[in-house]
Amino acid sequence: MTIRHGPEVRRERFDSLDDAIGALRSHVEAIRSEGPLDSLSALRDFDPSQRVHARLEISTGGLLHSRDAGIDLMGDGSVIPYTGAVRRKELELRGGESPFDALGQALSGGGR
Repeated sequence: MTIRHGPEVRRERFDSLDDAIGALRSHVEAIRSEGPLDSLSALRDFDPSQRVHARLEISTGGLLHSRDAGIDLMGDGSVIPYTGAVRRKELELRGGESPFDALGQALSGGGR
């Protein structure tokens, strides 16, 4: 797992996908507890919902058959799950599914 939060980049390894998703969930909650980001004005205005507070990515590893997916924690506290590393595609949540459930499905090959 790679955690990008502000200027800090950290990497963690896990023995199972469930452990990685559990740790990702914990990191999201810890960062979210810092509170929302402020609006930003730089060439144009960005409200907190347009700013990424942290990006947390999980890669299943492997050279040829790696799966990559993650969570963007936005400045307003919202969570956006996505799949892909270079070309990110936002995951749609299905019937009460949490962003973390969607992430687990994408990484385990659940047909997303």
